[in-house]
Amino acid sequence: MKRLLLALPLALPVPALAEVPLEKIQVFAEVFERIRSSYVEEISDEALLDSAIRGMLNDLDPHSSYLPPTDFEDIREDTRGEFGGLGIEVARDNGLIRVVTPIDGTPAAEAGLKPGDLIFKIDEQDIRGTPLSEAIEMLRGPVDSVVTLEIMRNGEELTFELTRALISVTSVRGQFIEPGFAWIRISQFQEDTGPETLARLTSLDEQTPLQGVVLDLRNNPGGVLGAAVGVVNAFVDGGVVVSTKPRIATQGTEFRAKVSDFNFDQVPLVVLINEGSASASEIVAGAIQDMRRGVVMGTQSFGKGSVQTLLPLPDQSALKLTTSLYYTPLGRSIQNNGILPDIRVEQGTLDVEENPFAFRERDLNKRLDNPTDALIESETEANALTENDYQLSEALNMLKGISILQ
Repeated sequence: MKRLLLALPLALPVPALAEVPLEKIQVFAEVFERIRSSYVEEISDEALLDSAIRGMLNDLDPHSSYLPPTDFEDIREDTRGEFGGLGIEVARDNGLIRVVTPIDGTPAAEAGLKPGDLIFKIDEQDIRGTPLSEAIEMLRGPVDSVVTLEIMRNGEELTFELTRALISVTSVRGQFIEPGFAWIRISQFQEDTGPETLARLTSLDEQTPLQGVVLDLRNNPGGVLGAAVGVVNAFVDGGVVVSTKPRIATQGTEFRAKVSDFNFDQVPLVVLINEGSASASEIVAGAIQDMRRGVVMGTQSFGKGSVQTLLPLPDQSALKLTTSLYYTPLGRSIQNNGILPDIRVEQGTLDVEENPFAFRERDLNKRLDNPTDALIESETEANALTENDYQLSEALNMLKGISILQ
């Protein structure tokens, strides 16, 4: 299901009409009339006009689109965190539908879809060249109904059968991975993600004082801009988080973190990102990186640095229009480039083998005992979260190093 990558709930002022190319208006009117009178099937005027509007927006960029009333309501439901579908973030890519990321705990994630997968058939219907909005409608359907996707991954064709569900996404999760070291997972940015993150940090800190936090933004497709600012504000005490620069420079906006006594601006921080981290996730990672507030680890992010504004229309439909680019605190645009991690860590597995020939002082006969054995801490067993997650394990190691130095 296509979801909102980045929303600014604004209503932009409508400028005075510029000089209109009358010849093109006349051509449009003639094309409109010829289609309605001569096309092989009868098409309503409303359908033709909707198609014309949709065509104007589809030709602009991959993220601008026309939202009929039902789609507009879907977008608003998404930002509140509950919607029906597959739980999949998609974008147009050369006539195909590319998976940006599946969302945690949804049918798409559980079926094994991955960022970068190209969908070319939905229920055996070839969708190459199909407008994104139409493909999205094909992905939607009644809860518990089944949809079959055929995708291309690394040159291999794969088939997935998914059952649609009413998806209620938990935006923020968190737990200790070792005493004092917390893992905070944000799966998407909803309206309340900022305060939820701060509340989760506070709850963990009350159990055991925090010595370090891993903020996990991997495969997070983004969401509401204000939520990204709120998450950064949980870790910094003031400063510019992100700025936007539209075509008219004077309409640019800065979004700042507030000075607060109730944040965690001194706790060591590592941010995890990957190729599925997009939009609002990149705002957070870029701000933490530019402010030198923490270490960004993982792999290069998706690279969506544009801002979409929802512009309601009189008939309850709306435009989702790209109106500006956003910039990190140091003025970097991450459009197309994404965020490069400070430390690149690929996901993988690490097999550790004990050396059977290892020989130490303690193995010698008649060795002397250590008089301070009671002061030596035993090694803690690896947490289940880090056992099969190499990137998270490395983030934890980095946090331990920072904590020791501090």
